[in-house]
Amino acid sequence: MSSASAPDNTSFGPEDQESDHGVGWLFFAGTILGLAGLGRLIDALWAFRTDRVAGNLDGGLLGTTVSNYGWLWIVTGVILIGSSFAIFFGSQFARWFGMIAGGVMAVSSFFWMPFYPVWSLVYTLSGFLVLYALAVHGGRDAAVISRRDLK
Repeated sequence: MSSASAPDNTSFGPEDQESDHGVGWLFFAGTILGLAGLGRLIDALWAFRTDRVAGNLDGGLLGTTVSNYGWLWIVTGVILIGSSFAIFFGSQFARWFGMIAGGVMAVSSFFWMPFYPVWSLVYTLSGFLVLYALAVHGGRDAAVISRRDLK
């Protein structure tokens, strides 16, 4: 007596492992960019609530009031959060924009090194990891993978 068994459609061969390669890195990049954007929005709320003239901003690029910087942080936060969501949906534009944002995030943290050394190093490492994730694992194939995983 032969028993007919249903074919097993789950295979774990090399082709399946390569198709899911990098999805975690893309999730990491999107999450870090989203959290950085959320942090910028919180900074903006703080700036508007404080709204005072800071003595150490004399000669600052955006003036001497903190609320001027709050507007910059709102714009930056919205862009980072938008880029984060676009990365989750597999947009190639978001990949390139996220790479630029990750690079700027990493380089700009050097200016805070004298004031917050540990946090600056963590922020620098996060920026470089976002840059790595999007450069290596954010190709056109990854866009198809992330759309497939969302369904």
